[in-house]
Amino acid sequence: MPIRDPKNLKRVDREIRINELKAQAEELAGGKMHAWESSDCPPGIAEQFWEHVVEFEKAPRNSHFQQLLDRGIDLPPSDEMTDKQLHAKLWEIIEALAEMQVYLLSTNHFSDRELYENLWSDSLREDTFPGMTCILDLVSSGSDQDIEYWLKYYADKEARARWQDDFPNDPIPPHEKPPYDRDRRLPKETWK
Repeated sequence: MPIRDPKNLKRVDREIRINELKAQAEELAGGKMHAWESSDCPPGIAEQFWEHVVEFEKAPRNSHFQQLLDRGIDLPPSDEMTDKQLHAKLWEIIEALAEMQVYLLSTNHFSDRELYENLWSDSLREDTFPGMTCILDLVSSGSDQDIEYWLKYYADKEARARWQDDFPNDPIPPHEKPPYDRDRRLPKETWK
């Protein structure tokens, strides 16, 4: 015969646990935690979710740049390489990133040198968590420049039409073929 819990102490204990996990996650995130939880979410699922958030916030961080260095890959500044050296170095990085389950998207608007400089100075320097699959879409920052590149080179007709509907005051640049053809040769993510 199941033990009765007329005062719902198990439910109250779980709510306390969830609130403790939320507070811990908020503290670990430096007071910058932004999360939404459905009121329909079963308490057991909410508790598991917040346990995962806390684990994630506790995980060690570094950058893809540092991870590449840790793998023994030299990352010189672009101005220290000829075009031929830079091209070879860029593909060494792309292949090493793929081995780390890090994949690039939307690179066809960059020359090899521009792409290397973006990776070297910005995209590879962001904090990340080792061991997780990561997609680095190089037109997804939300900046005006990235939005323009996305609309101009990557967005299909439907996406461009939706953008025009959602942002009628934004100019839509004419669609153009990107100046470079690299994306089709980039390693693709593999879901295990």
